[in-house]
This record gives sequence, structure tokens and C-alpha cells, in this order.
Amino acid sequence: MKNIVILISGGGSNMAAIVKVARREGWQEKWRARVAAVISNKASAGGLVFAREQGIATEVLDHKTFASREAFDEALSTAIDRFDEPGQPALVVLAGFMRILTPGFVSRYEGRLLNIHPSLLPAFPGLHTHQRALDAGCKVTGVTVHQVTADLDHGPILAQAVVPVLAADTAADLAARVLTQEHLIYPRAIADLLQK
Repeated sequence: MKNIVILISGGGSNMAAIVKVARREGWQEKWRARVAAVISNKASAGGLVFAREQGIATEVLDHKTFASREAFDEALSTAIDRFDEPGQPALVVLAGFMRILTPGFVSRYEGRLLNIHPSLLPAFPGLHTHQRALDAGCKVTGVTVHQVTADLDHGPILAQAVVPVLAADTAADLAARVLTQEHLIYPRAIADLLQK
């Protein structure tokens, strides 16, 4: 079984989209793949409720209780590794996980650590992407699914979707339109990986 472990920090809408598509499209039957666990660094993350309702294992690791970023990442690795099957290491999917991961963590999951970013990378890595796109006068923006490397938001691109920027857009308007594309592109990018 190819286990997928999803990391979240908040509402988990991308996680929910992945779970729904996986079930609707029968990933378990087609590719022996399933969302096995959802892990959050915040006990208040709304996505944990959805995951539990779906019968998915959940865990909370509060990053504030760890002495260092490295200590947190080590505990996170231990939690993820419980879902590694022999010869089938888990796919680790960041879905609104608002933590910068250490190089050691990224190296440990190299090639199987994915992220989604709300811009057309390499444009606008980091935070406040929608406002930055508006400030730059962009006519289009979008979303990128990429493999995670030690460089923030700079890993190999797996998929992108373009979203037009409208004249009257606020950052919130743009974020809402980009999010609808995130929910489509992230499950598709994961499915493409599972088929290989």
C-alpha cells in the first residue's frame, strides 16, 4: 500500500480535496494508494475534524513544545515514518503546513515531499503572494505544485494552473479564485505521480 501522509496547519481544504478525489477516483483500487494520516502542528486546525470524520488517522505535534526546529522535525519524521511500508515509503504532502522545514527533514523525504504554492513559481515565493502579484501589476497569477527542496518554494515543478487577475481584484478575491484551482490541481498532480 502506498500511504499518503498530509501535513496541515489550518482548515485543510486542499487536504479535503485530495481525500475526496482519492475516494471518488478509487486510488486504493487503481494504485494501492490511500491517505493514511493527517498531521498538524496546531491542535485547533479545522482540517483535523474532517480527517477524523473520514476515518483517517490524525496526530498533533505542537511545534511550540519543542526546543528547536530540528527537534520538531525529528518528531514529525517519527510520526510520518509510522506509515512507511517496506519498499513503499510514504508520500508526504504539505497542504497549508505553515512551517519551514529543516534541510535534514527535506533530505530525508527527497523525491516524495510535495508542496502547493499560490503563485506561478518561480514568481513570488514565500508569503503574501496575492498582494505581491497585484502590486506588480500581473495580468495572470496561479498555483504551482512542486517537489520540496531545501530552497523555499524552488523545487522541481510538477504542475501549474493559471488564474487571470481582474482589474477590481483585491488580494482576497484573487486568493479565492486561486484556491479553486488548488483544489483541482493538487489531487491531479498526486495522481500523476502515483501512476508512475
